[in-house]
Amino acid sequence: MNLLTRTHQKYLEALFEGDRSKCRGLLRQAREGGIPAADLLLEVIWLCMDKVAELFSEDRIDFATEHIATRINRTLADQLQPHLPMAERTGQKLIVACSDAQNHELGAQIIADLFEADGWEVRFVGSGVPMDELVQLVGRTQPHLLLYYGTEAGGIPEVRRTLQLLHRIGASSHTAVLAAGGVFNRAEGLWIEVGADDFAPDARSALAKARRGITVREHFVPTEGQPKRRRRRKTLLNKAE
Repeated sequence: MNLLTRTHQKYLEALFEGDRSKCRGLLRQAREGGIPAADLLLEVIWLCMDKVAELFSEDRIDFATEHIATRINRTLADQLQPHLPMAERTGQKLIVACSDAQNHELGAQIIADLFEADGWEVRFVGSGVPMDELVQLVGRTQPHLLLYYGTEAGGIPEVRRTLQLLHRIGASSHTAVLAAGGVFNRAEGLWIEVGADDFAPDARSALAKARRGITVREHFVPTEGQPKRRRRRKTLLNKAE
């Protein structure tokens, strides 16, 4: 068993014990042993975050355990971020939004951190931003990518309305929309229904797809009771605007 696997197993045990100090020490030892911060974010904190969400949804852990574990993960993800090696700026811009769930905030934060380390200019708005303000932000900053991470099932109507408004007013015709994680993992094809341009199940695949380039699809935007087809030009993220 390698160091990364051992760290994951011991970290998960300490996490459910609520032992902040032990969790912090395990990550420190792993870094001193040569494990990169990005691997600790993806292979330890991210995987443990998913396990916490899974057990909580199955009522196998209580609210207190879930809240403590989530806060430990959030704190230690913050502490790992400064250790990510930073690439040169690419000139590409990203906005990351998510639902109100704490574990989704954490996943969205990790994605934001990894994109920033990859050279992107990142605006992490998180959850709770009104639909019109998010659309205004997209129009004002003209990002190459808007990433919606881990929305709960109850938040899907709001995501759909936000993207319909974004497409209807043409706030940024070259901005691609990527749905990632959460309910999009559980409901096949939901990302298409809400009006996204592509889907990524996790942080690693989100970054890989963004690096390759995401094509802006044609979208049907309903208006006043009658569906209206709005054609949007196809633009690859890796082509300079």
